[in-house]
Amino acid sequence: MTSVTPPFEGKKGPLTLALIGAGKAGRSLAAAAIRAGHRVVLEDVMPAKLREALDEIPIAGMPGTLETVTTVEDAVREADIAIDFVPDELESKLEIVCMVDRMAPPKTVLCIQTRALNVTDLANCTYRADRCVGLVFDETITVRRGIKTSDETMALVEAFARSCGAAVEVRDEAPITL
Repeated sequence: MTSVTPPFEGKKGPLTLALIGAGKAGRSLAAAAIRAGHRVVLEDVMPAKLREALDEIPIAGMPGTLETVTTVEDAVREADIAIDFVPDELESKLEIVCMVDRMAPPKTVLCIQTRALNVTDLANCTYRADRCVGLVFDETITVRRGIKTSDETMALVEAFARSCGAAVEVRDEAPITL
């Protein structure tokens, strides 16, 4: 397995997060990340959703920061971690995974929010399969390791999830058998 780009080795302190999608789940994670002291760049193509996020997320007095943008390119420009909140269907996921892979710096870890799709298959469509993980947000955050996901990537994503006050469950992706 290849390792994560060196700037992540031993990364401490606030992370810059690109959250793609300002729906309920994206706003909820943004609020938790801001409370944890992280910098959040929240993206949505619908300005009304971004206005809702600004109205809904209490920013005053929080240690983190929130910026809203309307393009994926602006969201991922400086991201340590990019998390998508697009519908859990193959075409939507492929489109956003490929877009983030193209636009984000090499250091960026891509978290694919999916219950139904194979993380390894999606990660293999990128140039950063070692920096891709699956995430599921419930009472706990489930982090799914793809076949090529590096230990450094897993450690970073687990630490981020815990910093937001979440219980974390780690799973290896089950191989598909026919």
